[in-house]
Amino acid sequence: MADMAQLDGYDRKMLSLLQEDARLTNNDLSERVNLSASQCSRRRQKLEEEGIIKGYRAILDRDRLGLSLVNIISVTLATHNRDNARRFAELVSRLPEIQEAYALTGEMDYILKVVTPDLKSLSDFVNEVLLPHESVQHVKTAIALQTLKENSALPI
Repeated sequence: MADMAQLDGYDRKMLSLLQEDARLTNNDLSERVNLSASQCSRRRQKLEEEGIIKGYRAILDRDRLGLSLVNIISVTLATHNRDNARRFAELVSRLPEIQEAYALTGEMDYILKVVTPDLKSLSDFVNEVLLPHESVQHVKTAIALQTLKENSALPI
């Protein structure tokens, strides 16, 4: 698998452009990176095959879809063993409200970014989904007051 050091300037430029707009055609890319469309096509295909480009997706407007409340939830497991961690990971994978989930070192075991339409939905999510789960001991929520930066683009 390629790593950052193996990517040349053309690959990096293409990746940067595709992060901004994944709908760019190979012709569009060729104009911006000064390579032929066929060279861009081959490079893009290689980046896809190597898993550097994992997929393409649309960025949806959370507010316009009624999912305005962004919640940061920390979770502590009831017991620390592989089986409990697996059960929690399975729960997380099934819940579309969870946008991001990270296992952590330190005081808390996991931190989740969760979107909900309102406070009642957040309360239901915490009290009827997370807390009753056998693997969960403690949940702490924080509601984001303002989004200062939200970006999935990597610094290439």
